[in-house]
Amino acid sequence: MGARRKRAIGAHVPVGGGLVKTGVAEGDAIGAEVLQIFLGSPRGWALPKVDDEAAERFREECAARKWPVYVHASYLINLASPDSDAVKRSVEHLRAALAASAKVGAAGVVVHAGSSINGDRDAALGRLAATFGSVLEDAPDSPRLLVEPTAGAANAMAWTFESTAEYIDAVGIPEVGLCLDTCHLHAAGEALADRRELNASLKSLDAAIGAGRVGLVHYNDSKDPVGSRRDRHETLGEGVLGDEGLASVAAAPLLKGVPLVSETPTREHDVAHAKELDRT
Repeated sequence: MGARRKRAIGAHVPVGGGLVKTGVAEGDAIGAEVLQIFLGSPRGWALPKVDDEAAERFREECAARKWPVYVHASYLINLASPDSDAVKRSVEHLRAALAASAKVGAAGVVVHAGSSINGDRDAALGRLAATFGSVLEDAPDSPRLLVEPTAGAANAMAWTFESTAEYIDAVGIPEVGLCLDTCHLHAAGEALADRRELNASLKSLDAAIGAGRVGLVHYNDSKDPVGSRRDRHETLGEGVLGDEGLASVAAAPLLKGVPLVSETPTREHDVAHAKELDRT
């Protein structure tokens, strides 16, 4: 069976029926050790809100199970946008997400790296420090903010390891971390199954932005070939990335102990499969 695992493995779970009634119950059913949730529509601008009593019960139930919790912010947030109104709305929404996530005891909040929209990436990089600073000002006790590189669609701000290092360097705030997505990195053209190359890339990333910045891994297989720049998740072990690539990520020394969270509808299968891969 291999060595004993030393990291939490879980999945993104629905909470539409209630944080405890649906979210915790689903976590129990699939054998999760870590949860990721939405606290609002991922495709809307309504500010995330959470009932204080429900948040307290959820926090207590997760603490009793020793589950870390992560919240994924709205997909619409774009802190790199050249549109000042869009940035203002993004900052407001992300600040609200951090506040609501603190109520449920979240360890981190995941936000996509965003897009330059107009293709002027250098200008967008130059805006990041001030924009992220606006999000985090007067929020010393908020969960850790984790930037997630995307799959590399047009005008993406961070997708490869190299572009991600440039992005985090431009943000310039040591407390801001990373959430790496295996499907996204595969789509961006990174050779995850090549353990030597992967470890070299992670070492370069650490050298560029500082050690310990990766706080979460979205552990997803891919429906599409490497370099496709298409973000289509697949059940673990049934996609193009496959067990070889997934096991390589799990075994990477610089990702040791970082939680793995799957984001597919096949949650029970993926949690069990990820646990097996993490023993190899």
